[in-house]
Amino acid sequence: MRILGISAYYHDAAICLVENGIIVYAAQEERFTRIKNDEQFPSCAIKNCLGFCKISMDDIDAVVFYEKPFLKFERILETYLQHAPRGLYSFILAMNSWTGKKLFIKSEIRKALKKIAPEADIMKIPLLFSEHHLSHAASAFFASPFEQSAILTIDGVGEFATTSLAKGNKNDIQILKEIHFPHSLGLLYSSITYFLGFKVNSDEYKVMGLAAYGNPDSDEVRHFVDIIENELITIQDDGSYQLNMDFFSYPYALRMVDDKKWAKLFGIRKKQAEDALTQSHCNLAFAFQKVTEKAVLALCREVKRVTQAENLCLAGGVALNGVINGIIQRSNLFSQLFIQPASGDAGGALGATLAAYHIHFKKDRYVVFPDAMHNSLLGNAATPAELEKVKRIHPNHFVCNDEDELCRRTAALVAEGKVIGWFQGRMEFGPRALGNRSIIGDARNTEMQKHLNLKIKNRESFRPFAPAVLEEDIAQYFHFSGSSPYMLQVHAVKQERRTTIPEDYNNYSLNEKLYFIKSDIPAVTHVDFSVRIQTVNKEQHALFWKLIQAFKQQTGYGILINTSFNIKDEPIVCTPEDAYRCFVKTGMDVLIIEDVIFYK
Repeated sequence: MRILGISAYYHDAAICLVENGIIVYAAQEERFTRIKNDEQFPSCAIKNCLGFCKISMDDIDAVVFYEKPFLKFERILETYLQHAPRGLYSFILAMNSWTGKKLFIKSEIRKALKKIAPEADIMKIPLLFSEHHLSHAASAFFASPFEQSAILTIDGVGEFATTSLAKGNKNDIQILKEIHFPHSLGLLYSSITYFLGFKVNSDEYKVMGLAAYGNPDSDEVRHFVDIIENELITIQDDGSYQLNMDFFSYPYALRMVDDKKWAKLFGIRKKQAEDALTQSHCNLAFAFQKVTEKAVLALCREVKRVTQAENLCLAGGVALNGVINGIIQRSNLFSQLFIQPASGDAGGALGATLAAYHIHFKKDRYVVFPDAMHNSLLGNAATPAELEKVKRIHPNHFVCNDEDELCRRTAALVAEGKVIGWFQGRMEFGPRALGNRSIIGDARNTEMQKHLNLKIKNRESFRPFAPAVLEEDIAQYFHFSGSSPYMLQVHAVKQERRTTIPEDYNNYSLNEKLYFIKSDIPAVTHVDFSVRIQTVNKEQHALFWKLIQAFKQQTGYGILINTSFNIKDEPIVCTPEDAYRCFVKTGMDVLIIEDVIFYK
């Protein structure tokens, strides 16, 4: 049985193909169109899936969409009626969108599939719809290594739900509690994302990174936390929460909050693109991060109470907040934690597919260890023709004899201080590059973070980089001894590796904190000594493990910088041509595609 899952029409459109309960392919549309967070129907992703898997649309037994559009439309109508006559312009725009395509989504999906495969009998393929939060829950639980588990999904909003507490048991999921729109932790976090001048539904992770620059001991942070907890959100002991909607405009307007109200509330105006980041911006990000952590931990305690489960699965956009995930891990509320690596809406396509297979079609589930995600390496691989094309364009290249030579030469280049574009095997699904579409560098290099941000990635200087570390060496570097293969947990650098900091370190400016050498792996150590970790083991990711092992043999350090192979505002590269284009227009030193090393 083959089931095709689709998410589209909001942001981050994606598809997933499941064969007999096994995830065989998943990819986001943005990778093929080169439009970041592309929301359009994922035609390119479907074409590439069919080609890669060597099947046709006639081989598909069912298609499932990741949410129920009519329920969502009902919520949107109810919301605008509650706030009328406010939000008339926003209402008109929304109705244009819905009456144009979204309201007739069944026929739109069938038309789009017919365009992809004119020869196929599309009307014979059953078209199913999963609820948004069920899709998220299924993406985490059915892909997890747990037969039973508590499930927590937190995002902006689906149809009505914004937060769901559930229990998974074998091939079934039971939703136990929900919090409904407009009350939403995801939209609370998106509101501060907007107020700090970042892009909503895209840049929330920047707020998480900026929060580390906040001064936890300052009166301003305490003042901001008090304002948030007293004016914006009420958090109950049972994990339920309510937002004070007097301060939010997202239900009826095209912006998240009333700029003037928030400026008066916090004493600082909304940050504009031309404004420099100040300590107050950092402190405000830190305060929102802390309140969100408090709310999520309360939800974790409640889902533990109502399920009595030993394990926890997380999904939804908030599950991409690695700082919160690290806190949950260290809380010891649960024995084991599994976070869906594509926790955002892209992962909804994967979850809808698994929900259809196990719940709708009642097919048995076979638990897979360490999980069913295949290290999230679920997309396309380079074809020989694509690689040959780059070799013809760029004759300054060297072909390695085998993997040992490839890893040895690459490790030596990294140790010399070179920045490497590393393109191997199948493309990752989700927002993180995990060693197949990565830019790698030396974590020991004191200038590497600055160089990567300004000369390669062309992004904000405050952004941290993540390390990829040999799983067997993890305890040598960090206060963490588990597994984090998907780069979704933040933990601290070990005390003995840290530099002694001045007493007034918290009073340093943003730039002073940024360029202070904080440890013997400075390029991956954030300003608060935290690190978003990717553990790499030989079984899950053999070639990347072999590369890091080669670097360790040459330097004594089993750790590399691993950041996504892209530049600011572009998706992660998909093809060798994408990789080559990124290579030639940035300060990247070397490009490696499969067994070929391209030199500048």
